[in-house]
Amino acid sequence: MDIVHPRVAGIDVHKKVIWVAVRLPGKAPGHREVTVRRFKTFWRSLQEMAAWLAELGVTDAAMESTGVYWWPVYHALAGAGIEVCVCNAAHMRNVPGRKTDLRDCQWIAELHEYGLLRASFIPAAEVAALRQRTRYRKKLIGQRSSELQRLSKVLEDGGVKIDSVASTLTTASARDMIEALIAGQRDPAVLAQLARGVMRKKIPELQMACDGRFTDSHAQMCRLHLDAYDHLAAKIAELDLLVAKAAEPFAAVITHLITIPGIGQRTAQVIVAETGAAMARFASPARLAAWAGLAPGDNESAGKRKKAAARQGDRHLRAAMVEAAWTVSRTATRPGARFRRLARRFGRGNEKKAAVAVAHTLTCIAWAVMRYDRDYAEAGADYYDHRDARNRDHLVRHYQQALARLGYQVTLTPPGDGHSPSAATTTPATPPGQAA
Repeated sequence: MDIVHPRVAGIDVHKKVIWVAVRLPGKAPGHREVTVRRFKTFWRSLQEMAAWLAELGVTDAAMESTGVYWWPVYHALAGAGIEVCVCNAAHMRNVPGRKTDLRDCQWIAELHEYGLLRASFIPAAEVAALRQRTRYRKKLIGQRSSELQRLSKVLEDGGVKIDSVASTLTTASARDMIEALIAGQRDPAVLAQLARGVMRKKIPELQMACDGRFTDSHAQMCRLHLDAYDHLAAKIAELDLLVAKAAEPFAAVITHLITIPGIGQRTAQVIVAETGAAMARFASPARLAAWAGLAPGDNESAGKRKKAAARQGDRHLRAAMVEAAWTVSRTATRPGARFRRLARRFGRGNEKKAAVAVAHTLTCIAWAVMRYDRDYAEAGADYYDHRDARNRDHLVRHYQQALARLGYQVTLTPPGDGHSPSAATTTPATPPGQAA
């Protein structure tokens, strides 16, 4: 094989130490000189490693994406002007039975020498800053939901079932009742009178919901969960401001993305943070969908294709797009119509498969919006019904046969001018038990 990178280094990364193997041209033609050194992962040691590689004339380096431990190594090498290839560990498996740190770094260097490693996407500094904030915000939102669930469990243990009457425990009425319970109020009638607005129509039900065995121990736990919930809500609000500031360079792209059904401001920020908003690295929409883990896997042998789960991709982007798919499922849009068509095809109970498929569709739409720098053009909820003449003929036959199976006699009159819809006349089916 041809040598692609003649002066290359392979790095095996660990938490405390790294092993570095350097492959350089030897004195004899076709001969390669290999040097292996061990360094600690302190920043000063990493700078010494980068200076040593630069002194040897190394132009390219490769390493595995091992947790977060590769981050300082990458920054040290990039600061020395060395091109770094960060690879998925699954793409560079060593020969079984020959697994050592010394062999690993040499194996990585040899693979990269021949250009056999595929680099992962490493975002620019401004994209990385936005990504850190959006991912942390997602974590805090999940923790806030957990605190709300814990609060609900404490109330349930105390026999208080406010969330069975109110839509959620975060409404103003429910919050007032919980605060009164914590303050020592136990009279169901007094608690129910704290309802506001439309909730006052449910006062009799609220009296029954607030009549339980709520104790001081329950009150203490509710106080803890409410304080934690409020703290997390305040931190999320702070993060929203930080995310908005970090997303300012991508304001135009986000404006285009939020025109896609199901994608709001937060989801658009996640898309930009995970992809970098530059579609040059993704040659097609299918590449982006596969990178996000929304494309089916490949498992073919002897000409037969077998079922294969989607490969692991960017789980943050995947979760955001699946959430957007559930949001769009009830809208009168083309993606919403696609969700309902797929849900009917997959059958009851398989709506999750439809959500993943529609998430794939939304990802492809997002690719086109970012690639061509334009808003999304909605095709309408009837897009699939009128996509082409062949599909319309199929629908006509399908519904006609369905009515015929129910015993109806259907007479269709084609449109005369091509603009008015077809006229249909149906004769009701004969009721059961009566002669036709």
